[in-house]
Amino acid sequence: MEHFLETCDPLDARQFHLAVKRLADSLGYGTDKSPFLGSGIEYVQSRPYQPGDPVKSIDWRVTARTGKHFVKEYEAPKRMPVYILIDSSASMVVTSQTLSKYAWALQVAGGLAFAALDRVSPVGVLAVGDRDFKMQPSLSRDQILQWLLRLRHYRYDGTTTLGAKIGELSPSLSNRSLLIILSDLHDPRALPALKLAGQRHDCVALQFQDPAEVDLRGSGFFHGQEAETGRAFISHGRKQWLDQEQVSSELKRSGIDHLLLRTDQKFVAKLRLFFRSRDLLGRGAR
Repeated sequence: MEHFLETCDPLDARQFHLAVKRLADSLGYGTDKSPFLGSGIEYVQSRPYQPGDPVKSIDWRVTARTGKHFVKEYEAPKRMPVYILIDSSASMVVTSQTLSKYAWALQVAGGLAFAALDRVSPVGVLAVGDRDFKMQPSLSRDQILQWLLRLRHYRYDGTTTLGAKIGELSPSLSNRSLLIILSDLHDPRALPALKLAGQRHDCVALQFQDPAEVDLRGSGFFHGQEAETGRAFISHGRKQWLDQEQVSSELKRSGIDHLLLRTDQKFVAKLRLFFRSRDLLGRGAR
């Protein structure tokens, strides 16, 4: 029987919801909301007025020329679907801080999802761990809240399926999509799969890092055990888990946006600048 343990996030459900909403507002994407679904910015044609059509849609020029009421029709904006892949594996929940990498990743995922919905972009969610959780793209805030609350529960022994899930998802999408990965990138299969997905889709890798991963205190060699697989290994007290320069360089060469977020540092402003400078959610307008 599987036993799910509460996340170490000290916020209750209401406080967590407020934190996610504040993050979404901070990202600053709400200024580009469409006034109503189906509105557009590119004129297509005028058609005869029908009862119930809004008065503001009347094409007064054509109406004056024909003597009959016509309304303008616009091309409905097409938004690129956003898929958020959240790493729920064991290495994401082991932490030296008050909030784990997973707790922060879940808050960021919620903020990005709300921001995308404000831009009328449908959002899908995929947990990349042992949990079989997948939500198809939706414009429903209620569904987003439901998966946020469900994913606040996790296991300490979860394995990673990041590389495999990226490999499965990318070719299954018929249209170009925005894939946002929230992970510590410990899965050695993740980078190859992500670079391959970047050939068909817009990809963003938000990498979360605990300070203990940067520099283990002390010196000399030590025996360790991998959190996700249980595999024993020997390492050095000052060895970094990942060569961040190499990771960033590989992703950059593949056209993938990458941002490293440390859990012991304030990163909301850094995250906001990262998305604003690239207009990652805004580029979904077609």
